[in-house]
Amino acid sequence: MASFNQLTNISLRALREPGMHLDGRGLYVRIDQTGGRYWVFRFNLNGRRREMGLGSLADVDLKTARLRADQARTLVQEGLDPIDARKQAQTPPEKTTFSAVANALMDDLEKSWRSPKQRPQWEASLTQHAPAIWQMDVKDVDTEAVLRALRPIWHTIPETASRVRGRIERVLDAAAVRGLRSGDNPARWRGHLSILLAQAKRTKGHHAAMAYQDVPGFLTRLQGRKSVSAAALYFLILTAARSGEVRGATWDEIDGDVWIVPAERMKAGREHRVPLTGAALRLLTAHGKARVQSGLIFPGLKGPLSDMALAMVMRKMSITDATPHGFRSAFKDWASDCTSFADEVSEEALAHTVGSAVRRAYRRGLALEKRRALMEAWSDYCTGKAGTVTPFQKRA
Repeated sequence: MASFNQLTNISLRALREPGMHLDGRGLYVRIDQTGGRYWVFRFNLNGRRREMGLGSLADVDLKTARLRADQARTLVQEGLDPIDARKQAQTPPEKTTFSAVANALMDDLEKSWRSPKQRPQWEASLTQHAPAIWQMDVKDVDTEAVLRALRPIWHTIPETASRVRGRIERVLDAAAVRGLRSGDNPARWRGHLSILLAQAKRTKGHHAAMAYQDVPGFLTRLQGRKSVSAAALYFLILTAARSGEVRGATWDEIDGDVWIVPAERMKAGREHRVPLTGAALRLLTAHGKARVQSGLIFPGLKGPLSDMALAMVMRKMSITDATPHGFRSAFKDWASDCTSFADEVSEEALAHTVGSAVRRAYRRGLALEKRRALMEAWSDYCTGKAGTVTPFQKRA
């Protein structure tokens, strides 16, 4: 049987030969080929031989190494692996506050969010309307805490209240999946909060729209303005597109006489093809002379135009009762009142979902040509080429 404490401070300083030098009861000094010297504890657990590093001789003296070996040996005698125990001790405790879980969830979700504004919106809604919950340990959030956050805003700002409730519910679901809480979700609506909170009355807001009869005159005025924002607004009207789609449009998305808006820039997450009319192509041709390195068709001073740029054009033209988005409504009203195109054609032109996925795939080619005819008619109307329009009788 090997004796204990074979090494001394003097003998340690003299050790130079590469190999394993025993001190006793599994404690060794390992010297590698480069001259590095390390404390090692060897042990057997469940029929398996393992080796645990205890630090270098430069950092750990003989007394400390023996103490560490004794502590590891005690764990082995209890049937525990000292290497695993050390790893667990070195792992920082997981933060279990609601805010920590919410931030971790947002880290994962923002990879799929299309807008960089979504994370600030989440954070602002939770910190402003549920500050007490934000600071709580996630396992302690209960129904009363959720109600205290929701009741003051449930009927005054119902849309915001609904979003806050949904976000609290999602964070608590994430906590449950991670094993940080158990039991029912106190922010669940169906069969829970729906019993305690009356259904809030929510009114769906609509963007103020210009009457389609006024669009041709507005476009005539708009042509006189020589700015990137004005050109973008003109293009928006001709294509019946959303402001964000136009402001983010790039030259790479133009394929001949079709503008292909990729799925990641569309509200519905599906690629949208916009047939470009002669007027739209002429605008692009004239505007293309000033192409910039960013590739944007309508660039701002530092990247894309701001979300207020197009609205400011209208405001400078003294249009205060309509918005850029409202031109989509004007287009829809015009298509319904003044043309014989099927309703689904104008809906598809607006990138609204129409019919099943199978039906949409079947109609894709034909629908583009029908939409091309519709958009040419809209362009002619807007630019004054259509002459007097006689509205069709409404279909039943």
